[in-house]
Amino acid sequence: MDVIDLKSLYADLRKRMDQIIDHLRQELAGVRTGRATINILDPVHVEAYGSRMPLNQVATLSIPDPMTIVAQPFDPSLLGAIEKAVRASDLGLNPNNDGKLVRIPIPTLTEDRRKELSRHVHKLAEEGRNSVRQVRRETNDRLKKLLKDKLVSEDDERKGLEEVQKITDAHVQHIDDLQKKKDVELLGTK
Repeated sequence: MDVIDLKSLYADLRKRMDQIIDHLRQELAGVRTGRATINILDPVHVEAYGSRMPLNQVATLSIPDPMTIVAQPFDPSLLGAIEKAVRASDLGLNPNNDGKLVRIPIPTLTEDRRKELSRHVHKLAEEGRNSVRQVRRETNDRLKKLLKDKLVSEDDERKGLEEVQKITDAHVQHIDDLQKKKDVELLGTK
């Protein structure tokens, strides 16, 4: 009977769950908290040179003060396209084009908008938890198939299921921590 090395199974599990957390981290970075951060412009794509390009590939982005982002295009002919793309995004931003650069003031968030963003953060976190659980289910199914095919012993399968659950719990806790941290940024409470 061939014995399967379960370490590679765990490594694959961790890698897939880490990718879910990285994706969630990127999604949460795009949720604005009332302070200027360049990450909130990640979803903005500009029509340039016959294709849609991410804003950070056609302009230098900087934060001169906590409530303003400045986009200075590499090609001045793209000023209008940058302004149009930021205005068309669903970020609720109103950019100003002064002929050399685009100033993007970040409006202060109302209490209702903060609560709405908090609900969105909770939804993103729940999607992340569900994705982690799906990966756990798939890995548990692989373990059960290995047992059925007599490639692992019952003890190894039981230990494997326990290890998969430990890894899952750690990743779900990480998602909970990311959610709490973003809620503190949005609502100012713990």
